[in-house]
Amino acid sequence: MVRELIISVYLYIFKILFNIFKWLPLKNKVSFIATFGQNSLFVYEEMQRQSVDYEVVFLCKPSCWQEFKDINHTKTIMFETNNVVDLIKSTYHIATSRYVFVDNYYGFLSVVKFKESVECIQLWHAAGALKTFGLKDKSVQHRSASAKKRFLNVYQKFNRVVVGSEVMANIFIEAFDLPSYKILRTGVPRTDLFFDQDYKKQIVSYLYSENQHLKNKKVILYAPTFRDHQLDHFDLKLDLDKMYEELNGEYVVLLRFHPAIKDQTVNFQEKYPKFFFDYSSYPNVNDLLFVTDVLISDYSSIPYEYALLSKPMIFFPYDLKEYQSQRGFWENYEQSVPGPVVYTTRELVNQIKNHQFDLDEIQSFSKKWNLYSNGHSSENLVKYLFTEEASVKLQSRKRGTL
Repeated sequence: MVRELIISVYLYIFKILFNIFKWLPLKNKVSFIATFGQNSLFVYEEMQRQSVDYEVVFLCKPSCWQEFKDINHTKTIMFETNNVVDLIKSTYHIATSRYVFVDNYYGFLSVVKFKESVECIQLWHAAGALKTFGLKDKSVQHRSASAKKRFLNVYQKFNRVVVGSEVMANIFIEAFDLPSYKILRTGVPRTDLFFDQDYKKQIVSYLYSENQHLKNKKVILYAPTFRDHQLDHFDLKLDLDKMYEELNGEYVVLLRFHPAIKDQTVNFQEKYPKFFFDYSSYPNVNDLLFVTDVLISDYSSIPYEYALLSKPMIFFPYDLKEYQSQRGFWENYEQSVPGPVVYTTRELVNQIKNHQFDLDEIQSFSKKWNLYSNGHSSENLVKYLFTEEASVKLQSRKRGTL
């Protein structure tokens, strides 16, 4: 009840500000509203390569502020904080931009009405999806009628949703209740990273120089999904003593927890020297994938991009039944993941030591989910949007004829 009241007040203020600034003329300006960062950065960099002459503004959630704050020749503003000045500036830029990119759900979209020539583009933060979201998220049924209406109003503002596969296209159509013509099949921009051999070499060299223990060992990356109820106390289900006993010497383990987790009572690196390394604060998880030999995941979207490297992965969904009942999955979990599913540390260790992985299964998984992500996704998207024919395309899309 209190939460809905706070949201309503915020949206009311945002609507008033937006409607005031809407009287101003549009500028050749692009506003990127970012929670996760990478897709927006790749599109921006491609705009620079193609000499797209638009002003660029980054409106950043605190989670990705560090990635944008030092970019030259752009404006960077904190978004959705308690700072009134930032709220006013953000609303002004959104109301006067010809293109508005978003990478997540943003409630303000439910109360704004863009001018006809404005395009709102969803650069969703994941290349694939195991767990349901949007209208198919099981938790939605417990929300109020006004909240459900707000969700729909937000999804209706997306003029285009960028995808890397037909599977993801169908998921967005269901999750956001979208017509199929709003799907843009240019590939996921940040996956271009996996095709950039020079960047890979630079990152691997940097990570090895920063941590010599990675260089001559096999690297395991454990990146569990963030769980809301573990914000203040993270319950690590791995038996670290068992892993250290069985794998130390041949392997090292990188731990990648959500940065918001406040209570990590065990200093893993001190208790298990030269074996466990905490990389939770490392800014870009995709960089870590280049030095990873085996990925351990559960419900995150990391496997969709890691599959582009054709490397082994193991799935450790220790709370599968609970997660299924609370969130739900698009497909049967155990049948849809491209690797062995384990529920105990002993099973996990055995899979690693036996190294029985089906790389053909991983490659098939990648072809399914990364169909359009072929190393030119940013280029394809920028060319599509910022060409001489873009205005004609936009009007056709709004009519539903393209």
